[in-house]
Amino acid sequence: MLSRTAVARTARVSLARSLSSRASTILSALDIAPEKEVPGVYDGEWKGTGELLESVCPTTGELLAHVQSASPQELHAALHKAREAYEFFRIVPAPKRGEILRQIREALAAKRDDLGALVSLEMGKIRTEGVGEVQEFVDMADYGVGLSRMMNGRVIASERPGHSILEVPNPLGVVAVLSAFNFPVAVYGWNLALSLAAGNATIWKPSHTTPLCAIAVTKIVSSVLEKNGVPGAVAGLVVGGKDVGAGIAESQDVDMVSFTGSEAVGRQVGKTVQSRFGKVLLELGGNNASVVMADADLSLAVPAVFFGAVGTAGQRCTSTRRLFLQRSVAPEFLSRLQALYAGVGPGDPLAPATLLGPLHTRAAVGVYSSAVERLRSAGAEILTGGTVYADLAAPLDGGHFVRPTIALPKTVDMQEALWRTETFAPVLSVGVFDELEEAIAWNNGVPQGLSSSLWTRDVRNVGKWIGPAGSDAGIVNVNVGTSGAEIGAAFGGNKSTGWGRESGGDAWKQYVRWSACTVNFSDEAPLAQGVQFTPTA
Repeated sequence: MLSRTAVARTARVSLARSLSSRASTILSALDIAPEKEVPGVYDGEWKGTGELLESVCPTTGELLAHVQSASPQELHAALHKAREAYEFFRIVPAPKRGEILRQIREALAAKRDDLGALVSLEMGKIRTEGVGEVQEFVDMADYGVGLSRMMNGRVIASERPGHSILEVPNPLGVVAVLSAFNFPVAVYGWNLALSLAAGNATIWKPSHTTPLCAIAVTKIVSSVLEKNGVPGAVAGLVVGGKDVGAGIAESQDVDMVSFTGSEAVGRQVGKTVQSRFGKVLLELGGNNASVVMADADLSLAVPAVFFGAVGTAGQRCTSTRRLFLQRSVAPEFLSRLQALYAGVGPGDPLAPATLLGPLHTRAAVGVYSSAVERLRSAGAEILTGGTVYADLAAPLDGGHFVRPTIALPKTVDMQEALWRTETFAPVLSVGVFDELEEAIAWNNGVPQGLSSSLWTRDVRNVGKWIGPAGSDAGIVNVNVGTSGAEIGAAFGGNKSTGWGRESGGDAWKQYVRWSACTVNFSDEAPLAQGVQFTPTA
């Protein structure tokens, strides 16, 4: 058996000889040297002596780099340094923290296109989506700059003369971000911008399959911190596998864990963090539905469903996975949708004309194939797709490409696994309904509750959809698809999606420690509710 050093030496020779120009150009633009082992731990200095991880391009199958993950000792040290960094950063005035965020925003914007290309290279989403994801981080930094002057508490009237009650937000502590492969930049941005504005230290454990995106972002952020004399561990990084994630969830040094991923792992993370009375923010599965009424504008609805189901190869948390069509409009809608599906084919995500990139891993291809087989076994009609691409020309022959699929199951029963199960792939199941109430029941009839969309021009339908008897999802759209949220509102879902909220709105309130402070500025000390407790003797 070869030693770790021998394996690494062999890998370095292989990478130096075979790394494609498309990959080497992108990596070099972001100061990543793939011919060497890439350090994946940052706590003020770069290191990594744990297991070597491979970053693999899902489009071609080529090995991009070997990344040094965190050893248990390095994880422990990084958490300790994060706590020390928090104690420094919490007393920095909030507007000055905002100024640091402004500089991070400028640094990210300067590298937006390069980072977007890296997202396409390592994750697999098409170029415009990769750049858009980085733009989302830029936008969140903008948001955090303004928020740094607006993270206000409030003054509450007291029933006691000469008293005031204050609700005061203060920095929370150390916030850990455990992010998923499908948004390897933006999810961290949602959390980091709010966490920094609030005065916390943040430690990031990215998906082990997208470490280069995390390393590139951390290099940019750390350069800004260094220029401002801020400890690097204010925005630390620990690349690793399950053991690293479990160590973070269990650590008493971590005050809040923000986890994005599957329902199964999220359930474990939630139990672990809550067992030690830590805060937890969960963004889990999405089994999202679009409902199309007969009066809908199909020129808007059809392209939106197409993007929702096929964009990012169906690997967004908000991807459209269920489509409910009112009976009279179903034939025309499906005809138009199938025409769009017929015009899309696999391609290099870095090419401007490509709309369909690969699935992220070979295992994801297996998930896709199993979902299609489950549909076929249940008697569903496969209207289009249903197979894995084979015999593609090089270099795509090494990629994970599948045909986007539209299926028409024989029955619409939300208790069946084919409807209840989130499939992280471009598989769209279609049901036909007569009345809106029926479609709402279907929309709400699954465990997940992330995103939903209604297409109609009747204001009465809108009222039902967004009201108390309407969609129970965290995102309830009208004439907008399920996928592609802006940063201004809080993002998150209900039910088994985890109830977490990130990004805009009031999401920042989770990243602070709240205190109710009653201040007595009088010469008396009355008790509340008129209670009398005066000795009579």
